[in-house]
Amino acid sequence: MVREAFWNVYRPGCSEHYLLHVLRDDPAFVKELDLVLEKDKRIIGQIAFVKAVISSDDGSKIPVLTMGPICISPELKGNGYGRILLNKSLEKAASMGFGAVLIEGNIGFYGGSGFRYASVFGIRYHDLPEGSDSSFFLCRELIHGYLDGITGIYETPACYFVKDTEVEKFDLSFPEKEKKVLPGQLF
Repeated sequence: MVREAFWNVYRPGCSEHYLLHVLRDDPAFVKELDLVLEKDKRIIGQIAFVKAVISSDDGSKIPVLTMGPICISPELKGNGYGRILLNKSLEKAASMGFGAVLIEGNIGFYGGSGFRYASVFGIRYHDLPEGSDSSFFLCRELIHGYLDGITGIYETPACYFVKDTEVEKFDLSFPEKEKKVLPGQLF
């Protein structure tokens, strides 16, 4: 389902199905937040979370979460299922005591679930030159005031950096699909 949801969306083919496979074996993976959404006894959505940190300007490490991949079966996109899955998972993360979630995403979608630009919180994205567009970098506090007085740099957890060669090898265990270059792809 993950492969189908991301195939040819952001790039020719996709890597999210392999990424999820890798994340589940990483010590930062939060298995209690590896959730699916079902409809008519069929999995139609998936979301996962990983522990991350903000390297605070004062030298401390602030624990946070990052999220992804999140997806809904392609034929059901646009029906509100993604928001349902996201909101329920954020409620669960908050009940577990996590203070904030930082993600890369579109404010048009994630803003409806309480995400704001991370810059509002004084959190910067690693490797992004000063003055660059950071509108893709979003944050939601799960505990009100958790990031008060915090400024610093968010580092994407290393487990999110997968090699294309490993994706290709993993993809051999799935039915062959055509990779297409399409308008709007990011990579």
